[in-house]
Amino acid sequence: MSGQRTESPLARWYREHGRHDLEWRATRERWEILVAEVMLAQTQVARVQAVYHPFLTRFPAPEVMAAAGPAAVIDAWGRLGYPRRARRLFDAAVIICESGWPADLTSLPGVGSYTAAAVAAEADDDPLAIGIDVNIRRVCERTRGGRVSDREAAAVAARVAFPLFGRDRMLALMDLGSLVCTARDPRCDECPLRRRCVTRGVGAFERPRRQTRYEGSFRQRRGAVLERVRACETLAIDEADREAVASLERDGLVEVSFGQVRLARR
Repeated sequence: MSGQRTESPLARWYREHGRHDLEWRATRERWEILVAEVMLAQTQVARVQAVYHPFLTRFPAPEVMAAAGPAAVIDAWGRLGYPRRARRLFDAAVIICESGWPADLTSLPGVGSYTAAAVAAEADDDPLAIGIDVNIRRVCERTRGGRVSDREAAAVAARVAFPLFGRDRMLALMDLGSLVCTARDPRCDECPLRRRCVTRGVGAFERPRRQTRYEGSFRQRRGAVLERVRACETLAIDEADREAVASLERDGLVEVSFGQVRLARR
């Protein structure tokens, strides 16, 4: 029909195959998206899916989280990992309650450039915002045929995803990288960008990622102490890994008083 815009291959692929069932995709609320993005940092989607709803039910707004105190947030974070994120999320909630949402979201504790851009795109549908995660970077580098900076990746994303923008552009490219343009064995025949891709999956330009060993690591020692404190509410310092306790205390996750370790109350 004359004047009707034809749906782009990427837009059609995203409509048919995008991960629309993820709970945090059903909201435009900044707080709910911020919680999801903080949880998703360095954590698999499946693990976040298991805890997102009960966590958000307990802390449905920054005011509720700020009133609950850091100990409640750290406890509710459970075994999701990297508990510093829980503490920083609490600190961010306090700032939002006291001063409102800042114009620059990176001024909030624990919010970097990616998270700020992701919230702007997903909640506000900002046409210029796009958080460059590992999946989107992979798509951009493969279609262009070389390494790209965040700024270059944003330009490539705007070009290859047109006419999508804002929320749909970011999520479509993210899902494409996660489901089709994967780090290993990309399914190029299924890719809606295959005609615009220089590499067709060859020469992936992957940045080597070193997965640090968890077993026997200091991270495991910190996690073990935090788990014991959660279970017992208090833990005698003489029965604890003092080095791990000191590290957790510096991060604002526990406090030590009268020889007892407990989750941070302030």
